[in-house]
Amino acid sequence: MPADATSPTTAAGHPIARVLPLLSPAHLDRDFDYLVPPEMDAEAQPGVRVRVRFAGRLVDGYLLERLPHSDHTGKLVPLDRVVSPERVLTPEILRLVNAVAARYAGTRADVLRLAIPPRHARTELGSAPKKSAKSVAPQGVSLEPDVALAAATTTRTASRNAGTPVVQDMSDAATGDLGGPVSSEDSSALHVCATLNAEHGVQREGHAAAHPTPSAYSAMQAFPPESASAAQEAERVARQGDRTVSSSTPPADSATQAVSSDTAWTSLHTEHGAPQADQTVSDEAQQAAAPKTARDLTDPVTVANDAIAGPASSHVTPGVPPLPSPAARSLASAPVVNAGADGATVGLPSSQGDPGDEVGDAQRQSVSDPVVQGGSIAAASESATHGGRGEEDARPADNPIDTTAWQRYRHGDAFLSALADKRGPRAAWQALPGEDWAARLAELAATVVKAGRSAVLLVPDQRDLDRLLTECVALVGDSAVGLSAGLGPAARYRRWLAVLRGQARIVVGTRASVFAPAKDLGLIAIWDDGDDTYAEPRAPYPHAREVAMLRAHETGAAFVAGGFARSAEIQAVVDSGWAHDLVADRQLLRSVTPRISAPGDSDYALERDPIAKAIRIPGVAFAAARAALKENAPVLVQVPRRGYVPALACAKCRTPARCRHCNGPLALPHTSDGTAASPHCRWCGVTDAAFRCSACGGRALRATVIGAQRTAEELGRAFPGVPIRGSGGGEVLDTVDPGASVVVATPGAEPTVPGGYGVALLLDGWALLSRADLRAAEDTLRRWMGAAALVRPRGQVIVMAEPDQPTVQALVRWDPVNHAAAELAARADVGFPPAVRLAAIDGTTASIAELLDAAQLSDRVEVLGPVPLPPTARKPFSSAEEPAEVERMLLRVTRSDGAALARALTAAQAVRSTHRSDAPLRVQIDPVDIG
Repeated sequence: MPADATSPTTAAGHPIARVLPLLSPAHLDRDFDYLVPPEMDAEAQPGVRVRVRFAGRLVDGYLLERLPHSDHTGKLVPLDRVVSPERVLTPEILRLVNAVAARYAGTRADVLRLAIPPRHARTELGSAPKKSAKSVAPQGVSLEPDVALAAATTTRTASRNAGTPVVQDMSDAATGDLGGPVSSEDSSALHVCATLNAEHGVQREGHAAAHPTPSAYSAMQAFPPESASAAQEAERVARQGDRTVSSSTPPADSATQAVSSDTAWTSLHTEHGAPQADQTVSDEAQQAAAPKTARDLTDPVTVANDAIAGPASSHVTPGVPPLPSPAARSLASAPVVNAGADGATVGLPSSQGDPGDEVGDAQRQSVSDPVVQGGSIAAASESATHGGRGEEDARPADNPIDTTAWQRYRHGDAFLSALADKRGPRAAWQALPGEDWAARLAELAATVVKAGRSAVLLVPDQRDLDRLLTECVALVGDSAVGLSAGLGPAARYRRWLAVLRGQARIVVGTRASVFAPAKDLGLIAIWDDGDDTYAEPRAPYPHAREVAMLRAHETGAAFVAGGFARSAEIQAVVDSGWAHDLVADRQLLRSVTPRISAPGDSDYALERDPIAKAIRIPGVAFAAARAALKENAPVLVQVPRRGYVPALACAKCRTPARCRHCNGPLALPHTSDGTAASPHCRWCGVTDAAFRCSACGGRALRATVIGAQRTAEELGRAFPGVPIRGSGGGEVLDTVDPGASVVVATPGAEPTVPGGYGVALLLDGWALLSRADLRAAEDTLRRWMGAAALVRPRGQVIVMAEPDQPTVQALVRWDPVNHAAAELAARADVGFPPAVRLAAIDGTTASIAELLDAAQLSDRVEVLGPVPLPPTARKPFSSAEEPAEVERMLLRVTRSDGAALARALTAAQAVRSTHRSDAPLRVQIDPVDIG
């Protein structure tokens, strides 16, 4: 029922919660105020997930801040529930989300879905699913939910450790109204919980509730409740050790409550139950320091305890187990609740005489809840404890970091010194050919971690992630984690929580890891930023490189964009002075670069082989490959297309062969037995066994492009007895053993070889350079350099392309910086990104017109189009099915007017959503593929 802020059913102090609901409509991308019920006062803190009622239905959202009052003059609705007490939305990530939404004309809800992974409750709690308080409460007994969960978990764990069998046949007295059997361990837990509730004032009809004391928890673990008598003995010991709490006792402050609840966990967090009464602290320390056996690593109880284990504060005497995470600790801590008619309150027992006496005043102050006093996410983050290992535990040992390899680059030592001094240098790093780029990035990250800060390292795919993560783990150990979409929900969320709680200080991941909530971010690096996998296919379609630069600029962290090639976007920020070059001297570059050439690049070469430029693999390439195989060195052959024969044409008139059903391209599939196959359509899959050219009526076909499989087949006949290995598609090789072999790989799938390849053949250069794409030349050079960098310095690289092409010349000279500068200048002349800001609007004619009518565009916006969008260039729509006809409209402005254009498009989408328009529409700022 709606209530206002003055209602007695709301929390005192700061009863207003400002919430961002995760709603899709653009006009609902704003904050809403809700009331905080008193029972949610402690958990409803800035950054937590909440469930709120919006327009008659429950929706998810994030609590942004707590306020003393609301500007809304009407009635407010209370929060439905706090999904989790974990503060998953940090202040820094919230600012980044706002910046990304404004940059890409999107909604914060869409960005948050990219930034924060879905919650995995079992992983967050660090234990197996627990029965709720309602499902284990006998008739006539009201259990405090936190008490019931903690007690049931404790007794269940102790019973498992003791080997007590689960009894499935229980009497009605034990099961109550549960609707099913209850195990004997749960029955004992109910008995203990009922006694504790009665002892500490947990009653029905709105009476005050309290939690079991630390000695009660110790008793429940010291005596595994194998029977009712054991449970009664546990209750007796608990009563003897506890102090009486009178109803007139004033409530404890938040810091005392937090410390008292934390000390209760010192008895819970043991490996196989609590220590006996005569066990000393030194014994506990020995047991904690002992290495885990194989059984410990697979024991679900041990895994659960390890998952909820928290930091052993420097203020705590050695031997006291660490504190749990906030999610687990919330099961044993709750705010002081007002009592019934007499108005008295019942709080947790005083910490005097408890093990918590060894916690210093600084620790008591650090665990106090700042949100009870009000504040936002930024204010709460200063004093909030995220649980897990503390900052001291997350910091690795002072292992020496060998950074001598960075001395080969100009200003490399100065860059490392700036990282060690916690400054934020920004650089565009051009790696030398043959450079172990993963080791170099790991050295940068380890330097940052040694200074007490965190690092985020971005890579294009899982193979690069595994390579870089291996190097990071070798330097910093468990402080490095990997994040990627290939992980399961539980594993990904567990690692993400480790980053959030400060346990992991180095994050290695793919594009979504740019939002990783690393504490005190000191470095964000991206490797091979020109890879198209960094472009997010979901709204609002941000690019990881742009998000990384936004985050580095916002936080003052260091930024590194590394690669063998360079994109025009990175060259633009270098020209602007925001970043600086980190390159090697030309003399050193020549000493490590293999000899690169193109067939027919001189008159002498043409005299020796006049048809070298006309055939696919000229004689000079075969000669170089034979020489490398004779020296027992592997040969790399890069083929742009996978498959057998991916493109066909009429043998008479050279017209591309098209499908008669969908007009798609025809291809020739590969057969395992070597028999001939009929061409089939690459779009619809229909086989065309009776092809006839639509232009001349010819029936013969010729191959216009040869795929990797056909190339491997031809090379197998050319080099009999030599192993032929393929890498591409679904079978990508990570490494290849040294020795004479031929590796046929598609771009990006080239495996590494210890010592490097002897020769690399880059085939079909025309197929890469002749693509109708704005980034064709840039992407071609990036792919070529990635393959050439795998060749040893004494090796040879032969590129089959026209030698007078600027891209080929840049490869021969190994000059990616000047090539990127020339590419940037060419785009500035024709008005394409990154020289300008471009917005691509895809949709039907009606939907595009509707958006442009609602948008208040300035006179400086240049409108291009609309033009029909071919099926191969279309992207999926998020809100509707793809129409039969799709058009694209381009809006172009200068970079200084880019923010105004994004705001105008955001407002237009909000107006359109208020009209409940469901016509397909897609708005994308600076798309990778312009069309």
